[in-house]
Amino acid sequence: MTEPVDDRTAERLAVALRCATVSTDTRGEVDDPAFAELSAHLEQSFPRVHAELELERFGYSRLYRWQGIEPDGVAAILLAHQDVVPADDPHRWTHPPFAGVVDDEFIWGRGAIDDKSRVLAILEAVEAALAEGIRPRRTIFLAFGHDEEVFGDTGAMHMAERLRQLGVHADLLLDEGGMITEGVADGVDQPVANLMVGEKGYATVHLSVTAVGGHSSMPGRQTAVGRIARAVSRIQDTPMPLRLTPITADMLSRLRQAMPASRRHLLGAARFAAPLITRVMALRPHTEALVRTTTAPTVIHGGVKSNVLPQHAEAAVNFRILPGDSVRSVLEHCRKVVRDKGVHIDAEGMSSEPTANLTPGPAFELVADIARAIVPGVLVTTGIVPGATDSRHYDDLAATRCNFAPIVLGERDLATIHGTDERLSRLNYTRLIEFNRRLIAQFAQSPATVPQTSGADA
Repeated sequence: MTEPVDDRTAERLAVALRCATVSTDTRGEVDDPAFAELSAHLEQSFPRVHAELELERFGYSRLYRWQGIEPDGVAAILLAHQDVVPADDPHRWTHPPFAGVVDDEFIWGRGAIDDKSRVLAILEAVEAALAEGIRPRRTIFLAFGHDEEVFGDTGAMHMAERLRQLGVHADLLLDEGGMITEGVADGVDQPVANLMVGEKGYATVHLSVTAVGGHSSMPGRQTAVGRIARAVSRIQDTPMPLRLTPITADMLSRLRQAMPASRRHLLGAARFAAPLITRVMALRPHTEALVRTTTAPTVIHGGVKSNVLPQHAEAAVNFRILPGDSVRSVLEHCRKVVRDKGVHIDAEGMSSEPTANLTPGPAFELVADIARAIVPGVLVTTGIVPGATDSRHYDDLAATRCNFAPIVLGERDLATIHGTDERLSRLNYTRLIEFNRRLIAQFAQSPATVPQTSGADA
């Protein structure tokens, strides 16, 4: 039976959660004191890591190199990120979002799941391995970004480029995105581990209207606000088509064995029943995301005063792009359904295409076996991350990409990610540390045969 983490281990994570390393949409804006505080905490809490591993900094992003015994080859690139999203309406939280409260069951705070727990869990596992005299046979890199929540273009992008300069091609790239869920996969009673092998694309479409303006007592047939509202409504009411992609079909095939007979029969004929399967999946938001490029109007602005006709109105609609679609096809779809040449439509800010190669790599079963050992009875399947992660910057740097952490969450827990009352149970934090410990052991040289040299000399 896995025991929850002790108070000292929980407190190390809690201290990290008290560092309000928030990423905002303002490009280049970084809370330097918060990130500096977190950096100091990591270096104080994990002295062996910082004495024996080589560390390069890219802003506040941290790239560690754990040199292997063998001179050539890289076993793994382990990713996590230090930044968090803001906490909307902190007064609704059980504990303040940056208080880092630890009770008998949970470690509370923004970043407890996404994603400081992964940063700390990886460092806990490496620190323990170093204390035992363990070193990897082949080199392991740890890459902890500081701007994942705003696309990673000053953190992960630079660290990935550095690895390319070094000629790195790892066996495994491991990042956030997949987890073990309970009661989420419809019709499946046992816990399900989703080992994601890629991610959807990302695009925010910007819509804008310019008008003459004037007094509200003499309006024309439509105002800029009305025009932009109609455009947003048309986009929202005309979603992109449902499709059963090969990766989602593979995910369902692996789940089929645990489903009721009627579902097994339907999935057995997936080639012919794809329209019905996708319609059923579209009934719930978290499964609809697997069979459609999703549409989410998120921002709308227009006007300056209630009795003044607006001269400008604009809106933003966020799309998460299913494999087979693209940023270009999303823009074409929006222009087609809006049917108004007076509405300017273009991509806004950073965008990314869906992962091109969506097949489990050679190291997939290694990760799956460790997941089964951590949570006995878990059903392992594949999948695609609906959001964007730092790993898209590293896609060409490993034979196997896997977005996964062995934490067990229900629907209520999933709602706390980027939401209210984010928290991680002590038991889940134990699972996360143990997962990384076992993964490192798979790549490790036996302590009895490790040459007695420090990482600084390697």
